[in-house]
Parts: sequence; C-alpha cells; structure tokens
Amino acid sequence: MDPTQIARVTFTSPDRVRDVIRDFNADGFDALYPRYRGGRPLKYSEVERGEIKQIALSRPTDHELPFSTWSVTKLAEYLVEKEVVEDISHEGLRKLLDAEGVSFQRIKTWKQSSDPASRPRRTVSWSSMRSPTQKRDPGPGDPSEVICLDEFGPTTSRPT
Repeated sequence: MDPTQIARVTFTSPDRVRDVIRDFNADGFDALYPRYRGGRPLKYSEVERGEIKQIALSRPTDHELPFSTWSVTKLAEYLVEKEVVEDISHEGLRKLLDAEGVSFQRIKTWKQSSDPASRPRRTVSWSSMRSPTQKRDPGPGDPSEVICLDEFGPTTSRPT
C-alpha cells in the first residue's frame, strides 16, 4: 500500500505515515514506540528555578529593598532587574513557585494603636462580647458605649 492508502485506513495524514515509515527505516521497531517527553520543556533551568525559589523565600529587606514582603509583581521585577531570568510573567512565576512548593498568599496586617488607653478599652470590649449570660454593669473608667464589628457579614442574601 502507498502512504495515501495507509493514511485512509489509519485515519491519519499521508505526511504522518511517511514520517513513521522514515523513522522505521532509520530505527527499526524502536521507532514504533512513542518517545513522549512530558510536554513542553522547562523554560528555566534547575539552577534558575533554585535561585528563584531562594529569593522568593527570603525577605526583600535582605536584598536592601524598601518593603517587607514580596508580591508576585515585585518578585518578577526584581528577578529581571538582577538578571536571574531574562523575562518572566506574573502567572509564569506563580506557577513556578507553586511547582516548587512556595506558597504566595496575601498577608493580612494589623496596626497596633499608639493610644495608651486602647488596651483597657479593648479588654472591656472583649469581656462584654463573651456571652450574653456573663453581662456585668459598667464600672468606673469603662466606656459608655462599645461598638463591635463583624467581618463575616450576612449569611443569607435575603433580608430577614
């Protein structure tokens, strides 16, 4: 059979059939076993990946940068600036870090009050929120009103 007839029988193109015949003539039966390489080759070498991971796990202040935590954007810019890599997208960096086991999450920060009276007020607020059965009368120096905010929000979208 010629390659066109073989292609019709095997539901492939004549060019593919010619490639397989050429490979078979060069390598014998080994040409019939697929040599999958697991997809696209890695864009960055193991050395580059290790250096990226090491920098991502370090603090920006260790590199004399004026911020305390990395963002994916800042890390990508730093890696290009220091010529660790020629170019890297934010999504590519995120995937690389994920594959290396580095978790990049947004950090929540809290600011402490510089007011010396904030600690006693906070203590009273927490004690008044414990349980409705543990209510007590306000004492001298207690605030007259306590405001509590719930971050969670409503559990249903319908008004009750």
